[in-house]
Amino acid sequence: MAFLQLEGLGKRYGDIDAVVATHLSVEKGEFVSLLGPSGCGKTTTLQMIAGFVEVSSGRILLDGRDITHAKPASRGLGVVFQSYALFPHMTVKDNVAFGLRMRKVANAELLQRVDRVLKLVRLDRHADRYPRELSGGQRQRVALARALVIEPPVLLLDEPLSNLDANLREEMQFEIRRIQREVGITTLMVTHDQSEALSISDRVVVMQAGRITQIDAPYTLYEHPRTEFISGFVGKANLLAGRRDSAGMVQACSPAEGELTLSLRPEKIDLCEVGSGRLQGTLTSRFFLGSQWLYGVSTRLGELCVVRRNDGSAPLVEGTAVGLDWDPALLRVLSADEVPA
Repeated sequence: MAFLQLEGLGKRYGDIDAVVATHLSVEKGEFVSLLGPSGCGKTTTLQMIAGFVEVSSGRILLDGRDITHAKPASRGLGVVFQSYALFPHMTVKDNVAFGLRMRKVANAELLQRVDRVLKLVRLDRHADRYPRELSGGQRQRVALARALVIEPPVLLLDEPLSNLDANLREEMQFEIRRIQREVGITTLMVTHDQSEALSISDRVVVMQAGRITQIDAPYTLYEHPRTEFISGFVGKANLLAGRRDSAGMVQACSPAEGELTLSLRPEKIDLCEVGSGRLQGTLTSRFFLGSQWLYGVSTRLGELCVVRRNDGSAPLVEGTAVGLDWDPALLRVLSADEVPA
């Protein structure tokens, strides 16, 4: 039996199903992300697990124990909120110690545990500072330390990095993963950031309109999306019409000839000399992304997006005629979206 199990978990507000019959098994020590656009039900799911939102249907099992209707405090879960929710009048060490004081942990043990977790998050030298004296990343780590110090069976992260700037957000992604691995704690994170979910999760759960639409390891999810929605939401994708040839192989074709919907990632397309490749096109746009160039190419199959590594050479100019080529094995056949976008 999995360490954390959701069995047909649902939440209904009047006539609206916020979460529909969700089934999910999370193994002990696993890092799982709930990924999806705003309003897809991911935060509601997390809040039901935490006990902050009442369950309408289904069950939540933690290490075999039914906690569906247990009070939040009795579940013993660690939660890091989007806002961090630190006490501004308390020092770092007092913020971290708060949960232990509420549990009436003996002072000697309390001090030992606070010191240990502050070293884990690399804030032991800032123990006597107040939240206003810390950077955004440091405040995030205080919130993480406060959740970890009670030694919870599961850590719940609700958009923990959304208030940080881009560079710090990327740095903290790997910091969270380092801490999670070092502690070995079962972790469930809610995010709408695809790169965040793909970079640090063992598995990613894609949600759409209150339903889970795919659960996979990050690489599998990216390389083999099941539906049109997932293909476009998890990274960039070119959607092409397709058909199978006499040998059963999938190939791209004009929309009028197509019977399948195919996905082809922009970085899987090679730009080559005009007259060569599988398809001819004309550059219509270009965008500089630092490490990459993003090109728009007009073709008989429609407008395609192509990503090319910035190797230091001069970029192609708009209006240039080019050939496009790809390995047909990289074409993915998509199912129709199962729920409304």
